[in-house]
Amino acid sequence: MDAVDKQILGIIQSEFPIATRPYAVVGEKIGITEEETLSRVTKLRKDGVIRRIGANFGSRELGWKSTLCAAKVPEDKIDEFVTEVNRHKGVTHNYLRENEFNIWFTYIGTDLDNVVNTLQSITDKTGIKILNLPASSMFKIKVDFNMDDDKEND
Repeated sequence: MDAVDKQILGIIQSEFPIATRPYAVVGEKIGITEEETLSRVTKLRKDGVIRRIGANFGSRELGWKSTLCAAKVPEDKIDEFVTEVNRHKGVTHNYLRENEFNIWFTYIGTDLDNVVNTLQSITDKTGIKILNLPASSMFKIKVDFNMDDDKEND
């Protein structure tokens, strides 16, 4: 990554322009063309630096239900289980942990029935029981990654 890539990342992580041509706006802010901006973003996505570009919605405010899930997955079944979990569009995170409950993921559904039915369908398909841990309180933490080369700003 060069300084221009870092400038792009600094803008799009928290100030993504709401515009018809957002990459033109980003490019204009840093002095490059829309085409170069889009090309750089595409490469950063391909390289795995950018995992996802999309809006974050307040699922609770939309009336949707979310839950944290945990499962005890035998090592030889991890790939199969993770593939099945990730197949569902409501999965927002999915992590392997060093713990008895070694797979943790979050799921957001349109309503409680959707959440329960989806988790049951994963269990039915994989044979692995899922611990459903809906939140009793919500805490949101915003994280921005400092893209400046100046280590004093870290």
